[in-house]
Amino acid sequence: MENVRYSVKRLAEIVGATARQVEGALGKRDAYGPELIAELREKLKKPAPAPRPARVQLFLNFKGGTGKTSLSTSYAYRLAERGYRVLVVDLDSQGHATKCLGHDTGETRATLFDVLVRKTPISEVTVRTRMPNLDLVPANLAMSTIDLSLMPMAGREFRLAKALEAALPGYDFVVLDAPPSFGLLNLNALIAANDLIIPVLADFLSYDGLRLLFETVQGLETDLSHQLEHIFIVVNAFNQTFRIAREALDALKTHYAEYLLESVVRQCTKFAQASSEGCPVFGYDPDSKGANDIEALQVEILGRIGAMERTRSGAAGA
Repeated sequence: MENVRYSVKRLAEIVGATARQVEGALGKRDAYGPELIAELREKLKKPAPAPRPARVQLFLNFKGGTGKTSLSTSYAYRLAERGYRVLVVDLDSQGHATKCLGHDTGETRATLFDVLVRKTPISEVTVRTRMPNLDLVPANLAMSTIDLSLMPMAGREFRLAKALEAALPGYDFVVLDAPPSFGLLNLNALIAANDLIIPVLADFLSYDGLRLLFETVQGLETDLSHQLEHIFIVVNAFNQTFRIAREALDALKTHYAEYLLESVVRQCTKFAQASSEGCPVFGYDPDSKGANDIEALQVEILGRIGAMERTRSGAAGA
């Protein structure tokens, strides 16, 4: 994310100020780096959201090619722009989330493998990004044997949840980016998660991945007494001009209405361009339709979570 630069207008939008206020606090510049956001909030007395109990949000689909990592990293980055404390955990040995957040997988010395298999504290493998409040547990090819290494271990399904316990007080959100596969690592991720976010494409092949994933979730409820608080299905790379895409979306609305988000992420080349530059779409082109769609997606998810929390709070106080 070394090349991420904000205009004064964009920086003002992020903190809820005017361009004149930003220039008064930071001085006039051609562009501003993301590391200045925290300083700007402090100078303008625009506080970040109050710390909240951490939510673990898992981006997962057993079907590959759904654009999961572009969504998860941009989603996490936008949370950090809002001022939330965010930890991204890259569960995929390909390390795509690691690369999207500006880190070289070849230079990564420690990963979640060390945490789950060698019992290294998660804080010792966590690295910083240029965005204030956005940290990363990176991944590389060393993660490829993690399922085999976990197999003989006692309590193997719960190792990620236990490893995260020490980290949760320091974050508002933990975003897990999982590989498109079924195995012990993803079972760990499902057990550790509060919310499951499932990116799907608007095609009928996506139903196979959804069916298997929902069967797995039901098995967790039955066999391990773990129930996810929310399941969100988000349609990604949607192209309204394709009839098959419209028909697939209608089918999702019919069969998965309870879980399907109203927000749809449209097909957008900026995601691929941003990934090639090692940054999320908000750091590459915050005015793109992809960024606008993830903004709407995040507002909808936060709204649903907030409504649930208010309902619980009201019930507890009654």
